[in-house]
Amino acid sequence: MANPVLPSSGVLSPLGLDAVSLSPGFWGDRVALNREVTIAHCQEWEEREGWIGNFRGERPRRGREFSDSEIYKLLEAMAWAEHPGLPALAEIVAQAQEGDGYLNTRWSGSRYTDFEWGHELYCYGHLIQAGVARLRMHGEDPLTRVAVKAADHVCRRFMEGSETCGHPVIEMALVELYRVTGTERYLEMARRFVERRGMPALADIPFGRAYYQDDVPVRQAQVLRGHAVRALYLASGVVDVAVETGDQNLLKMVESQWERTIARRTHLTGGMGSRHADESYGEDYELPPDRAYNETCAGIASIMLAHRLLLATGDVKYADLAERTLYNMLATGVALDGRSFFYANPLQVRVPSVPVDGVNHAAEGGLRSPWFDVSCCPNNIARTIASLPAYVAGAAADGLRIHHYASGEIRGGGLAVRVETGYPWNGSVSVRVLEDGRGRIGLRVPAWAADATLSHVPASSPDAPLPEGPVIRPVSPGYAVVDGPWRAGDEIRLELPMTPRWTFPDRRIDALRGSAAVERGPLVYCAESVADQPPLGDLSARVRPPVEHHVDDVVELEVAAELGAGEGNGWPYSAVANGHAEGTDVRLRLIPYHRWGNRGPATMRVWLPI
Repeated sequence: MANPVLPSSGVLSPLGLDAVSLSPGFWGDRVALNREVTIAHCQEWEEREGWIGNFRGERPRRGREFSDSEIYKLLEAMAWAEHPGLPALAEIVAQAQEGDGYLNTRWSGSRYTDFEWGHELYCYGHLIQAGVARLRMHGEDPLTRVAVKAADHVCRRFMEGSETCGHPVIEMALVELYRVTGTERYLEMARRFVERRGMPALADIPFGRAYYQDDVPVRQAQVLRGHAVRALYLASGVVDVAVETGDQNLLKMVESQWERTIARRTHLTGGMGSRHADESYGEDYELPPDRAYNETCAGIASIMLAHRLLLATGDVKYADLAERTLYNMLATGVALDGRSFFYANPLQVRVPSVPVDGVNHAAEGGLRSPWFDVSCCPNNIARTIASLPAYVAGAAADGLRIHHYASGEIRGGGLAVRVETGYPWNGSVSVRVLEDGRGRIGLRVPAWAADATLSHVPASSPDAPLPEGPVIRPVSPGYAVVDGPWRAGDEIRLELPMTPRWTFPDRRIDALRGSAAVERGPLVYCAESVADQPPLGDLSARVRPPVEHHVDDVVELEVAAELGAGEGNGWPYSAVANGHAEGTDVRLRLIPYHRWGNRGPATMRVWLPI
């Protein structure tokens, strides 16, 4: 099955790219743009920066110590997208592999001398994931043979001992290689890497061992901590190991970590990572909007983890979080033209950024960049969007479950359906049965959709009288399940309420007290200081809940606000609580957060003072 995650057990079974095809729409358009534009953009820049040349032996070597991994992520994206450029690029990589399976353009000749920062096993992880993608989409070829040879080298070198890598990812890669080949040693190697971490297995560093989750053993950890991407990749690998070994205690441990992390360390957009210095989570309720790091790769890793937990448990809350992150992190990370990217995703930008035409040498900034010194995010976006259809739906023991709404065809759980929707711009979802069948069809009702309704419209029959209007019933958040049997032409109609809503922060989040945000459906909204809107000035626009709004072309909203006048007398404090001068009444235009930064330099904020 063509799927990046294919567990051997779980409440739900994923449906792969061979079972789900997307047609034009919010996600279908992005999958097509990724295949036609973004993948080629990444390859062009990796060639220009010399990272592909490293595999040809060009000297001096260029790029960071982990730049090999970017070529592997690109190869994975090419594999899922069935891109014609894959064979030539894979051949360049294959020529650099050494006889015993070792492959690294930075450390050849001084192998495994820096487990904390060397990233050798991390690079293997992405190589193996690319090989798995190619095996599932195409079958054995030079790329898959390189990946298997590298994995065998890793097992020979690391099965005994206590060593591991400062950056997790090889754990879930090895499990997936086990799943596709059935070779037990890959699962055992992944299990040992998981159990070694936190014993400790790595040297201490200025950021502390929590930076790479080596501070406590995996089974004793209570929350995701340290470097956000590393923590999420490790947790994903732990879920994979737990599922394949039947270790329910290990799985429950990750569920518990996830619960606390979502409750206390996650931004409204689903972003994770509050600190720039070490790209880490920070402490509970440390969620500043302007200093939020929210690396795009962390958002992608969060989707990976939530999807794995959804498959293992069937609990809809994981799909809810994945949806939030898909629309407000993954979609935000790449520009509408597919050629520039965000690395960090703050929820407030105070000063408009200067456009970057070439390589951005800093991860920060309020404008997307064509490329970065560390370009993990563009390639991560490319491989995730290329495999996105595999996240849409799953098969349950009794039929089909649809997790995310996108127009297209789905075949699984013994059923075949066609989905038509304008989601997320409107809340109407139509699921039409294509073939006679039996089983139950479940449609996810998001947690915010308290007033959703569902109806079942049977197919018309020449032998039956015309049916009366469909019975419309309210449905609660969760999976709304409709029983079969089904005839071709039967239709389920789900209506999700898309009224904009105010959202208020937990009082324990110091940085957000006295503010509110606007959401509509799965989308978080923001104010952006562009030419067709009143200037935000010092960002002191105060909004007036409850929301007064109108929808402009189903994309933009407006709310009543007061633009602050000149306040204070040379001292930014007052003896009067919340004292301020009267300002000017304005209509403040809001756009979906994922669309900000596409119209040039601007200030921006999600959380608006009340």
